[in-house]
Amino acid sequence: EQYYTSNSQNIRIENGELIIESINENIENSEYTSARIYSIDNWRYGRIDIKAKLPTGKGTWPAFWMLPQNESYGGWPSSGEIDIMEHVGCNPGSIFGSIHCDDYNHQDGTQQTSPSSNINVEDYHVYRIDWNENYIKWYIDNNLFFQFNNDNGGSNSWPFDKDFYLILNLAVGGTFGGYCEFDSGEVD
Repeated sequence: EQYYTSNSQNIRIENGELIIESINENIENSEYTSARIYSIDNWRYGRIDIKAKLPTGKGTWPAFWMLPQNESYGGWPSSGEIDIMEHVGCNPGSIFGSIHCDDYNHQDGTQQTSPSSNINVEDYHVYRIDWNENYIKWYIDNNLFFQFNNDNGGSNSWPFDKDFYLILNLAVGGTFGGYCEFDSGEVD
């Protein structure tokens, strides 16, 4: 439901912190504005983490995720997606870590995902993955909550052997965030 902008109302630095805020306003046939940013660099393997607190408004869908620099295996989901952290505002205690590829994706109902539970997302937490050629492990505050292993079945189940870049965004609605009713107003 959002239209992404680079307006300072939607994305800014305050007191050394990055703020991404959704605003209930109509632009380009969307009822909300928000923001997303991409990393300049890309990586293959390593530890990637973010320290964040998240909105809890119904309809919000903040995410810290990765897509491939090049679609070497084809368009989505063939070349993969790694969701380091996703949160749905109407499910305040759960954080999701997921992967998507040809064999495992939400369009087919086969996505590989796991929710953590009992997380107060309004407090700061460190959301992290450890990613190598054998597995991807998801952590919150150094506590492992999900692991996806390379089954050596090729790119249909493991397209995660290429360079990926980072995305940080606050979506409103959509296929994941929009399954519950929306709160009106601004959220950050």
